[in-house]
Amino acid sequence: MTRVVLLTTNLARGGAEVQVAQLASSLHRRNWNVSVVSLLRPMALERELRAAGVPVWSLDAKTSPLALGRLVSILNRLQPHIVHAHMFHANLAARAIRLVCPIPALISTIHSVAESSRRSAGIRGRDWLYRVSDWLSDQTVCVSAAAAERHVAARAVSLARLRIIPNGVDTVRFRPDGVRRVQTRTRLGLGEEFAWLAAGRLMWKKNYSLMLQAMAEQRSGKLLIAGEGPEEPELRALAGKLGVHARFLGSREDIADLMNACDGFVLSSVVEGLPMVLLEAASSGLPQVATLVGGVDEAVVRGKTGYLVPPGDASALAAAMARLMELSLEARLGMAQAAREHALARFDLRAVTESWEQLYAEVLESGRVSGREP
Repeated sequence: MTRVVLLTTNLARGGAEVQVAQLASSLHRRNWNVSVVSLLRPMALERELRAAGVPVWSLDAKTSPLALGRLVSILNRLQPHIVHAHMFHANLAARAIRLVCPIPALISTIHSVAESSRRSAGIRGRDWLYRVSDWLSDQTVCVSAAAAERHVAARAVSLARLRIIPNGVDTVRFRPDGVRRVQTRTRLGLGEEFAWLAAGRLMWKKNYSLMLQAMAEQRSGKLLIAGEGPEEPELRALAGKLGVHARFLGSREDIADLMNACDGFVLSSVVEGLPMVLLEAASSGLPQVATLVGGVDEAVVRGKTGYLVPPGDASALAAAMARLMELSLEARLGMAQAAREHALARFDLRAVTESWEQLYAEVLESGRVSGREP
C-alpha cells in the first residue's frame, strides 16, 4: 500500500487546513496509507482526523529548535512514498528535509495568491525562497489559476513542475437541506429577515471592517460572522459604532447548518487562493457576494451564482449585497441551484481526490524512471 504523508504548517479552522484534513480523510477512505504531520501544535481538526482513522503527528515547531530533527525521525519511521506538503512553511521544510532524508516523491501545494504577511517585502522573500528551492519538489500545485499565474510571474515556481488542482468540497455534507434550514433558523432566532453569513479567521486578509461598512448601508438584514481571530475586539467595536446588526458566533463546527440557515454568503477579502468557504456556500446552494481577489472568480460565476466586486470598495460591496437581497425568491432559488451545480461540476471532493491520486501515480512513476525507486 502506498504511504502518503500530508505535511502541513498547522491544523486549524482555516480553509487550507480544512482542505488538508478533508483530503486525508478522503484518501484514507480510498485505502491509501495516509498520515498527517503538523509543524505547529494542532489548534483544531486533530480529533476529527483520528476519528476517521488518520494518524496525526505534531512537531510543536514554534517552541522547539529541534523540530526539523523530529520531522526527519517521523519520516524515517513512516517511510512515506510521497510527502505532500501544504502552505509555505511546510513546503520549505519538506524541501529542506529532502536534502538529508530520502523522500521518493515530494509535492508542494500553494494555497494562496500571496502566502505572506501584510508586508510586500515578505512576499518577495518568500517568492525567492520558493524559487531557489523549486528543484527539490517534483511538482508544485496551486489551488487556483490566479495563484499559479502570480507565482509564475514572480518566478517562484517553474512551469515545468506546475499543476493546478482546485480545492475540493464535501458535497454530501454541504448540501441544501430544508429541514436543517428551518431548525437552525429557529435555533438562532432569525425569523423571516434576510440573513448573511460570513465565515473565516478574523484577521486583516479577510477585511471584515469593509464588510461591516457595507452592511451599515443596508436597510435590512442580519449578518452572522463565524470565526475568531486577533481583530475580533476592534470588529465588535466597529459594528457597535456603525450600528450594524452583526452577531459574532465565534469558532463553529456547524458551518453546514449555518450555510443552510442563511440566505446569502459574503466575503470581503483582500487576498485569497480558492476560498473553501465559497465552495462550501456554493455546494450548500447559497448565493454569494465576494471581492474579486485570487481565484474567487473560479468559485463564483458572475451574475449566475453570485456577484463580484472590486476589493476595498465598500460602496460596491454594499450595492451588490442590496442587489442580491432585492431579487425575487424565484431568482434567488435559481442562483442557488446554479451554485450547487457549479460546485458539483468543478469542486466535488471525490473528483478532486481522483486528481490527486493521478498526480501521485505520475510522480511515483517519474521517480521509478529516474531511478528513485520507492
